[in-house]
Amino acid sequence: MQYLYDHTGKQYLDFYGGVSVMNAGHCNEEIVEKVCEQMRTLQHTTTIYLTQQIVDLAKKLAHITPGHLKRSFFCASGSEANDGAALLAQHHTKRQKFVAVRQGLHGRTRFTMNLTGIPMWRTDIYPTNDVTHIPAAYCYRCAYGLSFPACDLRCAQQLEDVVKSGDCAAFIVEPIQGNGGIITPPHGYFNRVREILDKYGTLLITDEVQTGFGRTGRMFAIDHWDVVPDIMTMAKGIANGTPLGAFTTGDAIASSYTRPGASTTGGNPISATAALATINVIEKQQLPWQAKELGDYFKEKLVALQARHSTIGEVRGKGLTISAELVKENKIPATEETDFIIEEFKNRGVLAGKTGMSRNVLTFQPPLVITRNDIDHVVETLDKILFMVKNNP
Repeated sequence: MQYLYDHTGKQYLDFYGGVSVMNAGHCNEEIVEKVCEQMRTLQHTTTIYLTQQIVDLAKKLAHITPGHLKRSFFCASGSEANDGAALLAQHHTKRQKFVAVRQGLHGRTRFTMNLTGIPMWRTDIYPTNDVTHIPAAYCYRCAYGLSFPACDLRCAQQLEDVVKSGDCAAFIVEPIQGNGGIITPPHGYFNRVREILDKYGTLLITDEVQTGFGRTGRMFAIDHWDVVPDIMTMAKGIANGTPLGAFTTGDAIASSYTRPGASTTGGNPISATAALATINVIEKQQLPWQAKELGDYFKEKLVALQARHSTIGEVRGKGLTISAELVKENKIPATEETDFIIEEFKNRGVLAGKTGMSRNVLTFQPPLVITRNDIDHVVETLDKILFMVKNNP
């Protein structure tokens, strides 16, 4: 569930969840049992042969995704899902270009690397000119030196400056930027984005690879803004560690994809069964609600730590996608200190992550089955480590 063990038998409290994957916990018995049963029955056929599992999963996604989203294409990863969603957007709009966000991460295929706005994750040596990156809704480090709400969402207005050309197929964005540092847009941001995109006939693709399936306190993070995307992509937590990705859209956009398409392992019976079992656990155990309750408690504890330690510049996130940006004076990124804290956490039996452009954002994305006692332990441990940092700068 929330624990991992190394080769010596040492126990670790996992507060990173395999980078936001193990939403229902490691080796969840209900999921494991369903997967093993399916492996004994039918392991693989490829999607050219219809199986009940993939039909049931498509129906389930149509039920839990927002608004009119109902038709899904299954693949094996988030990178493939984002790549496929981009292709679908081009088919539907007959446009070539895209808008993405700085600090965004969308995958490791060549094109999704171009959509990515984090230099360290872009290993393509011949980048395309078809993607324009705009500033993130990063209030703590506003690209315009403004403050919310007086800024009137200037970062969203930048989107209009790009898409008014009329040649952009879609705007792709993570509702909460994972590897970018758990950057969480303010209230009203996506509502303004939706208005702008509708004005110019540009699609909205929301990348829920890290934020989907209950993690943020809602089934999908975009639900916090009551906005329905045109295409939604997902992976990671969809099948609790079994490789699976998907992109989902409505009837009109789906009908634009008329050429043959298949994925050899996407949606195979094992992955589909794992996803169905995972979603069943998430719904039955009310894990989105639990993520909200525990996330609010965790955030409150971290904000209290912030008052004690100037190293914590900002606490942000929703549900159990939470981060603490670590800084020195004048908001200088505390990169080395973050590395020290991560290692010291590990030495003390806690696993956490680091994100952000300067890798100075301490990141927590634990299984949604953690307890308040687990949170108390992590906060108390972090408090002790931060005193070490303070006394040994």
